Amino acid sequence: MNHSSAEAEAETIEPLRYLSKGEAAAIETELLKDYRFGQQQLIEIWGQACALAVTKSTLNPFLFCPAGLSLSSLSKKQPTVLVICGPDQNGSIGLVCARHLRIFEYEPTIYHPKRSSQSLHQDFTVQCEKMDIPFLSYLPTEVQLINDAYNLVIDAMLGPESDIGNIKEPYSGILGTLKQVKIPIASVDVPSGWDEEEATQDGIRPEVLISLTAPKKCAASFSGKHYLAGRFLPYDIQKKYELNLPDFPGTDTLIEL
Repeated sequence: MNHSSAEAEAETIEPLRYLSKGEAAAIETELLKDYRFGQQQLIEIWGQACALAVTKSTLNPFLFCPAGLSLSSLSKKQPTVLVICGPDQNGSIGLVCARHLRIFEYEPTIYHPKRSSQSLHQDFTVQCEKMDIPFLSYLPTEVQLINDAYNLVIDAMLGPESDIGNIKEPYSGILGTLKQVKIPIASVDVPSGWDEEEATQDGIRPEVLISLTAPKKCAASFSGKHYLAGRFLPYDIQKKYELNLPDFPGTDTLIEL
């Protein structure tokens, strides 16, 4: 290929698509109904990807240098991670993420203030309990206690299903605490307190965002470390929704955008 043809090919590469709330819901519905993916299967894929994103982040010695924070050496003696889970799908993904982090020899602790009655959510909870992952009975309101005890917070609290105009306790209080922590935050898909369609000035400010399936519109202005877990998507869905997903390296199921 000559230089001019290579340039022409580069010009035809379409930009990555950022999904609206309706588009994201439509893709998930199609995966479940038409492609016969199971809900548990999708949550497992996403949760493992989130755990892998955390491991990639902690291996980068310069990741949090602008904020004076570094996870590369996991400064505390144990690689401690606080996983905050909500009652909906993002919470289930957080539980799976915690389980995989435990397998990867991290030390996750889960704060899960309102447990869902859904059997699938309960199954993920039991799996974590059987792996001796501790659950907090309350979240310290003294922020320094969180800063001292953990290297990282994983925000799997609210997510796409939430009505950000009507966030009630305990989640409004937890958001207030997360805005004050000095350790890094990694958010699952949509940072808690954000509108899926656009970033909000009132939400938390995560250092890491892990987009699931395809990034949402709110992620377009995100300036931190941004990972995508979307390699499992059937090609026909990618083409139908013009997702223009990037080429994943090797056999990786996760890519940094």
